[in-house]
Formats: sequence, C-alpha cells, structure tokens
Amino acid sequence: MALCNRVRSGISLFYKLGFVSTQRSTLNRSLAAPSILASRNYANVPGLKDDKVKVPLALFGGSGNYASALYIAAVKAKAVDRVESEILQFVEAIKNSDKFSQFIRDLSVAKDVRVKVIQDVCGEAKFAEVTKNFLVIVAENGRLKHIDYIAKRFAELAMAYKGEVKATVTTVVPLPAEEEKALKDTLQEIIGSGAKVNLEQKIDPSILGGLVLEFSQKVFDMSIKTRAQQMERMLRDPINITNI
Repeated sequence: MALCNRVRSGISLFYKLGFVSTQRSTLNRSLAAPSILASRNYANVPGLKDDKVKVPLALFGGSGNYASALYIAAVKAKAVDRVESEILQFVEAIKNSDKFSQFIRDLSVAKDVRVKVIQDVCGEAKFAEVTKNFLVIVAENGRLKHIDYIAKRFAELAMAYKGEVKATVTTVVPLPAEEEKALKDTLQEIIGSGAKVNLEQKIDPSILGGLVLEFSQKVFDMSIKTRAQQMERMLRDPINITNI
C-alpha cells in the first residue's frame, strides 16, 4: 500500500508537466522509431546478452521480448520479487488514474516529456534502478501503452523463477474452500513436487456451469456452455443413413 501511494504521488508530478502535442510529421517519426530504438536500447538493458541467465518460458511478440529483457536484468540484480512488485504497482496506479492512463496511451506526447514523467514517477516511488531504467526505455520506445501486457508476461516469468505454476479456474460462482483445495491438490499431483501450484479463481456467469481450467499452456473446458455448443453442432450435422 505504501508503495502504491508513492506511485500515486509520483503520478501527480506529471500533472504539472501537462500534455505536449506535436506536429503530424513528428508523430509519424515517433511511430516509426520504436523498432529502431528497441534494437539500440536493448543492448543497454543489463544482462540481455548474458548467456548465463536463462529465461524459463518462451514468450513471443513485443511484450514477451520486453518482459524477457526485464527478467534477465532483474535476475542479474537479484531483485526479481522487488521488480515484480514495482511493475505491477505501476500498472495498478495507471488504472487508478484516468489522466495518467490517457497520458500513457497518447502517442502525440513528445518523447522527452514521456521520459521526464516516468523518471519523476519512479524517483518519487523509490523504484529499483532495474525497474526505473526499464520503464524509461519503454517510454523512449513509445511502448508505455503496452506496459500492462509486459507486466503480465514478466509476472509469468517471475512465477516460473520462484518455482510456481499458475493455474486459472473459471466458474459461475466461487468454489467452496474444500473444492478449491481438492482441485489444487489434484493439480499439484499432476505437476509434481518440483513446482508449486498458484491457483487463481475467475468468475464468468456466461459459461453457465461446470468449469474451465487453464495451466501449463493447456485448457480443459468442462463448461456447460461448451458442452451445449458441442451438442448443438452434433444435432445440426446431417445424418448419414448408410451408416445406420
């Protein structure tokens, strides 16, 4: 909570800077620049080229690449837990501030303004150097609007680093404590003793009943909605009387 308050305090600094609009040509250059900046700045992310640090999960796409780079830097700095906490607090603070959320997504804001705001926010929040340097690079590269996805990808890597496997169960109503424990114990048996199951519950009335279980990039859909759709498809399929 204290960290979140410091982030909010840092965000208040950005109000004083305001929004800086740029001409269309400048905006077009900023849209084209991130890929070039990424290749240049990634070389400055600590540990990116260190073969001794192995990323535990293969993540793809831009968000996955950024999250992997942050993971390597955090491991080298022995600060995975702290960086995870700070990056998630940063994302949460953005969600709690409409103005800051707008600022994050506004590509017309000049790069120097973006960087100055992030530096001020990180300084006020007393973020670790790894977190601050990473967020500055993200700001320079015009990727702040993707920070939520980057943070989620990094959280997955941090969980793997700590020997945890995330599992998500979606139901219509919350599972009773004994059923949640039974499901978690079953998953633990499947995964083995080498990793700890981190079970997250989600509520989605649209599945109508049953459950949807996701873990280790696998999805087990045992919802009533899916069963009903499967039955509907079977009933609509033409009957081949030659097989009767």
